[in-house]
Amino acid sequence: MNQPESVSAIVIVKNGARFLAAALSSIQRQTFAPFETLVVDGGSTDRTAEIAQSFPGVRYLLQPHSGISNAYNYGIEQAQGEVLAFLSYDDLWTPEKLAVQVGYLAAHPECQYAVCRIHYFCELGDALPAGFRPEWLAQEPVAYIMETLVARRSLFARVGLHRTDLATGGDTDWFARVFDAREIGHACDQVLLHKRVHRDNSSLTAPDSNDQLLKILRNSLRRKRATG
Repeated sequence: MNQPESVSAIVIVKNGARFLAAALSSIQRQTFAPFETLVVDGGSTDRTAEIAQSFPGVRYLLQPHSGISNAYNYGIEQAQGEVLAFLSYDDLWTPEKLAVQVGYLAAHPECQYAVCRIHYFCELGDALPAGFRPEWLAQEPVAYIMETLVARRSLFARVGLHRTDLATGGDTDWFARVFDAREIGHACDQVLLHKRVHRDNSSLTAPDSNDQLLKILRNSLRRKRATG
């Protein structure tokens, strides 16, 4: 395939020693390898730094400002690739993830990003988080989340980085801005991300997520009205 010159894999983590090695190993098993892997650490107090730095070729970065949105923004700013891909410390890429999504972008220059289907799996011995529905374990939906995203760097230059004033839902707001800007994207019809469900899933346990989603929807409606 006609590949972009460079792909950066960006992993965000805070106190992720329990699962980080598995996430980084899933990057190393890619059939199309990124030219760099960045681990953005939000100030871990466990063995996260030691584990990240034990993987050859990993750039370990200590995040200067707190919060998930700041972690993504810092990773994007520090990455050197033309195409950016994202992974949380507790999730796993399938071996062909980058090959499929980067290959699609290479074959379709008009396409700015690609997402994919996900498969949820429950960490053995962990109870399901309060916000998680058990039936989701049997579903494989297309997910517009950072962990499925492979995007051209130029897309962030046009749409902007993550808003740091949102406690949760920064990725939802970012995708809403992408949709409102009518950027061309693609949903790959296969599972390329295995999303781990465990007791510490912050995205499933945030207490103010509904309020944040309402704020994001109101902002999206304002943008649509402004552009007609």
